[in-house]
Amino acid sequence: MITDILNKYKKLVWPEIKKYLKDPKYPRGFEIPEKYKKIANFHWKTVNEYPLRKGKYLRPTLLLLTCEALGGKTKDALKTAAAMQLSEEWLLAHDDFEDDSLERRGLPTLHRLYGNELAINAGDALQIIMWKVLADNQKILGPKKAYLVQDEFHKILTRTALGQGVEIKWTKDNKLNLGDSDWYFICDGKTSYYTIAGPMRLGAIIAGAKTRELKIVTKFGINLGRCFQLIDDILDITSDFKGLKKQVGNDIYEGKRTVMLGHLLRNAKPDDRAKIIKILAKGRDAKTQAEVGWIIKKMHEYKSIDYARNLAKKFKNNAQEIFEKEMKFLGKQPYRNYLSEIITFILERKY
Repeated sequence: MITDILNKYKKLVWPEIKKYLKDPKYPRGFEIPEKYKKIANFHWKTVNEYPLRKGKYLRPTLLLLTCEALGGKTKDALKTAAAMQLSEEWLLAHDDFEDDSLERRGLPTLHRLYGNELAINAGDALQIIMWKVLADNQKILGPKKAYLVQDEFHKILTRTALGQGVEIKWTKDNKLNLGDSDWYFICDGKTSYYTIAGPMRLGAIIAGAKTRELKIVTKFGINLGRCFQLIDDILDITSDFKGLKKQVGNDIYEGKRTVMLGHLLRNAKPDDRAKIIKILAKGRDAKTQAEVGWIIKKMHEYKSIDYARNLAKKFKNNAQEIFEKEMKFLGKQPYRNYLSEIITFILERKY
């Protein structure tokens, strides 16, 4: 059962994260005076908000499973897995502010709870902690391998930030001539690399993977990552994420460029297309529920959701074929079977 696998690895990784979510031992003269303890505690409350909500822990799970399936030791990869999850927490704090999102994991987003400035500051603090966790890897992996891990992290997060920047720019510019290749460009950084290939490459690096094996992991990650994001975008307009999400069509409110929106704009009749463009030109708060519902209705009518679902199946099948035929080096059980279950989960998940 996929939830059992994810929960098992969450229980391994969370204690590693938790011990960093507090003040370190500062040099003498920079300790927190008693009269400022209350405000310092408030700071840590904002910093702990997202980590304590705990997501699915898909990325650290993929990282650990890849390492284990290659014969690596779990303990060698724990800090890297913790850093991977911490990266999600600070990226979400910043992304939610940038997108002005309403909810995160069933509760109000950080900037809506504490205001924009404190939300960004909490995200900054989590990023600082993430780099500290990676620096501490030297004690476990040695300087050479710890550097390789940190260098890969730099590449993952740089490509992710680029994808986020492009998505924001195209949304602000109300880009309308969106092809699938444009969406892949964003997705391959924000999801394929960050969510699938990156975590798996990190686990493989720790386990001592060969260059050829890392290339295959990358190819696998591109296909499964595209599948993951397509399903995520479909769920945004068809699911309430097991009651955790109150607003359907969040991507439409935010004006995000999805495969479904691109397909709809290419195929809609002139009158419908004109109305879609008019709605997209509005800001998040200016769009009404009826307008967003109308666009979702048109996505069904013009088979845009079916189009995205078929693409997701294609990429999922590609990923499965790569996994079965080219990734036999991930052979240690039961970890290989767990990875196989995750592939299926990504296509069939309902949240």
